[in-house]
Amino acid sequence: HVEVLLHHARIWEDRDDGIWLYVEQALAARADAPYRQRVYRVWLRPDGRLESAVFELPNPDNAIGAWSQPEPLRGLSPLSLTKRDGCAVVMSEIHDDRFVGSTIGDGCISTLRGASYATSEVTVTPDTITSWDRGFNAAGEQVWGAVEGPYLFKRITR
Repeated sequence: HVEVLLHHARIWEDRDDGIWLYVEQALAARADAPYRQRVYRVWLRPDGRLESAVFELPNPDNAIGAWSQPEPLRGLSPLSLTKRDGCAVVMSEIHDDRFVGSTIGDGCISTLRGASYATSEVTVTPDTITSWDRGFNAAGEQVWGAVEGPYLFKRITR
């Protein structure tokens, strides 16, 4: 098993177009060198489902550790981000506190390790998040990501 840290912080709390989160993922052994940094905008769609849109930062290295700052990403705005079209995760509430969702189709372009597109399957509960991100080549063969199932992230209160 690989221990991975997932840190997040709410940003831009004064905005009324959804909840914006800064998220950092890193191997526990290299917590100061995250391999993924994203901004997510979570909003309620007209069809009643939640959508988590994905954005990339203009200078990710400048944001390392921002989740632990009093005002994460101060000085940035949504206009400075790059939206990853086709990569949004659309979630439905399965029970009162459990949301399940995924990307839709093969529209999330990825060129990582020979991939053509990526998919993401997510489950969120009050104490856990499972995330199964995978990359596929043009023939539909998986070329990166976990093979046997999703990563399981457990809430740690500090």
